[in-house]
Amino acid sequence: MEDTIAAIATPPGVGGIGIIRVSGPKSRDLLRLLFKSAKGIGDLRSHHLYHGDIISPETGAVIDEVLVCLMKKPHSYTGEDVLEINCHGGPVILQTVLTEIVKAGARLAEPGEFTRRAFLNNRIDLSQAEAVLDIITARSDRGLELAVSHLKGTLAKKIETLRSTIIDVLALLEASIDFSDEDIEVCKPLEIADTLKATLDELQHLLSTYREGKILREGISAVITGKPNVGKSSLLNRLLGEKRAIVTPIPGTTRDFIEETVTIRGVPVKLTDTAGIREPENLIEREGIDFVREKLSGADIMLIVLDGSEKLSGEDHDILNRAGTKRCLIIINKTDLPHRLNETRLQTLLGKTAPQPLWISAKYGDGIDNLKDAIYSLAMDTPEHHHSEHIISNIRHKTALEKTSVLLSRARESILNGVSPEFASFDIREALDSLGEITGKTINEEVLDRIFSTFCIGK
Repeated sequence: MEDTIAAIATPPGVGGIGIIRVSGPKSRDLLRLLFKSAKGIGDLRSHHLYHGDIISPETGAVIDEVLVCLMKKPHSYTGEDVLEINCHGGPVILQTVLTEIVKAGARLAEPGEFTRRAFLNNRIDLSQAEAVLDIITARSDRGLELAVSHLKGTLAKKIETLRSTIIDVLALLEASIDFSDEDIEVCKPLEIADTLKATLDELQHLLSTYREGKILREGISAVITGKPNVGKSSLLNRLLGEKRAIVTPIPGTTRDFIEETVTIRGVPVKLTDTAGIREPENLIEREGIDFVREKLSGADIMLIVLDGSEKLSGEDHDILNRAGTKRCLIIINKTDLPHRLNETRLQTLLGKTAPQPLWISAKYGDGIDNLKDAIYSLAMDTPEHHHSEHIISNIRHKTALEKTSVLLSRARESILNGVSPEFASFDIREALDSLGEITGKTINEEVLDRIFSTFCIGK
């Protein structure tokens, strides 16, 4: 990596400060060429801020008043010399400064190239590199907490502990192959099988955290459905804590769907308010209802809203029947009005295994906390969060762990069945390669390209 890269590291738009990041062997030369300070900078000290101006080398004109910081290798994010220029946060200023940097010998960075260089220079492993993106895109406090944990290396340490155990097993197997002609018992098959069983149990425990990790990272989708005028839009507004959807007593007010995200007990939940389902009166309403059914088919959770101040109608029956085995919560709204809905009849219609309906008042907020608890429990498949020190949230990690588990299981079966240790040794080597994909010890360029292409330019 002999070239020097540069990019704007702050988001597009106007702000108080905008940062341009430079990484590579020309970072110091670029700083001396483009930066002028009234006090002079002499021998540049690493990790110190200097105040002055960025100028055009061609004309000497001042482009911006800035603060600059040079972070000398290897003590920088990328492991190379890194220059950060803190400009005023205007897009024209930032682009002008970046243009001068490129003219002076740098090139524009590709998406994720700074973090890719950090990985290639062994500053971070691949799971930590992916955690950088997860921190940037975190959608809740708990999602951020998980990403920071991965960035600090908790997952990597767990993977390396597992790899170390597997390497020890492989060493014993290889030794038994080398000394197979001698009357020496290098390893005991049952002990190796027990070690592999313990490792497999740890892998399965790690795999069991994926659903929780995926939800914390990506969130869930919950579609609010029901017949017209049951209070779907009022419920959306109440869960959001603001007026987002129009609420009127006129059926069919909501024609299109409205999507907003709210955090419930640390889980990002994308709520979708939909048109009321009934026999359509015109083509526009038919399109809206067809759209609702399409949304329902792809939702993680269905929130079926019924009107507690009215008897169950044929439209209610139709909606409940269509729900089938879908993960759903039955919400009976309008507890602030006289109750006319027969809950016994509703429970008979739903069946004994159906969840207990929740009574709420979207208008006044009664029962909303219980509803949030129920949404969280249904999402996580548990009434409470069980803290685990190691949680995976990335499908790439899950796939690698599953492959590792299959290979180790096969190796263990070979050992227990008295098959020649060469076969078990081969599977264990494959398992090590698979596990190494998580931290990047065994990875190819195509996978790296795919991972870093999802990063923003400047990170």
